[in-house]
Amino acid sequence: MADGQESNKSTPWEIGGIVGRGPAHDPLVARRTADDPPFDVFLSGKVFLDIIFTGLASPPAAGTEIYTSGMGSSPGGIANLAIALARLGLRTSLAAAFGADVYGDFCWRTLAEQEGVDLSTSRRFPQWHSPVTISLAYESDRSMVTHAHEPPVPADDMIASSQPGTPKTRACFVDLDHETENWAAKAHSEGALVFADIGWDPTEQWRPEVLDRLQVCDVFLPNATEAMHYTRTDSPQDALHELAKHVPVAVITRGSEGAVAIDTTTGEEVDVPALPVEALDVTGAGDVFAAGFVTSTLAGWPLLHRLRFANLCAALSVQHFGGSLSAPGWADIAAWWQVAKRVPGLGHVARQYAFLDDVVPQTPVGAVRRATATIGFQTGEIAP
Repeated sequence: MADGQESNKSTPWEIGGIVGRGPAHDPLVARRTADDPPFDVFLSGKVFLDIIFTGLASPPAAGTEIYTSGMGSSPGGIANLAIALARLGLRTSLAAAFGADVYGDFCWRTLAEQEGVDLSTSRRFPQWHSPVTISLAYESDRSMVTHAHEPPVPADDMIASSQPGTPKTRACFVDLDHETENWAAKAHSEGALVFADIGWDPTEQWRPEVLDRLQVCDVFLPNATEAMHYTRTDSPQDALHELAKHVPVAVITRGSEGAVAIDTTTGEEVDVPALPVEALDVTGAGDVFAAGFVTSTLAGWPLLHRLRFANLCAALSVQHFGGSLSAPGWADIAAWWQVAKRVPGLGHVARQYAFLDDVVPQTPVGAVRRATATIGFQTGEIAP
């Protein structure tokens, strides 16, 4: 995996006529060929403007007003995953609807210009306002209030109107909350790996037939609550084995208890504890975990290393607020690894993560931007 690291550049790339800006470190450089598809990951979904309040001791009580010590604004929803993937060096393309309001402008500019996410299949809709989520972070958890309308057109129509045929990609990411999009099923038939997750069921019916949608998926990454509800089991381990009947690779996240995974194609089954960190804001942590797992899967790592790397990415993200903009870049990962190898008492962690010596960049890479309190401030130069 270390082969070719020294040749990585913070320069524009072009494949198949598509030009993008990638970060200074490419984790797939040793696997790239002239016949590669233009994208590593293609995904669709709803983009929100997230406004996150941190430093709360508790949620506000009815009829009261409280002040908070921290606030951040960032693109949210599917943007959490898109930005996390891009920051890990994957060539990422997103199909999403954007409003023509200032919220939509901010989210579009952040994704396309700051983070280098391809938006060639996304569209602006003048008469549709951007979805907004207010997130209240407290006691290592969060509560959210959202206002949103459904996008004017479904993802399949948006993609079909912007390009001929199915998006050419190594992998795609879908949400099982909705019927599997036609574009994802076609991409799967053409050899793309399909990763999937699922959200909270507001009806709390947790219909098991939803799992039938996994037939076109290769990897499923629910959290423990979702997995146990849909499989009608009482433990993440039991849920894992039930999900393995539906999909080749099943991964269940357990928050502060880490994650478990099984790969039925290799027979690997692993249980990895979470890294002990003080969480400032867990918004988007599941998406950052998924980005780490997708990246390491495409890089061909063994299941144990993939799960540990995903755990590390999530652990680094919860130490910053802002959902998508809390996602780590390779500079963050490299800095953590240097500390882990030198701090007394972390010897067991250093042994578990020794594979990072062949993964982290050997030359300096640019830092990523974090969320700021307002979307009104505009800075000049975009970070690499």
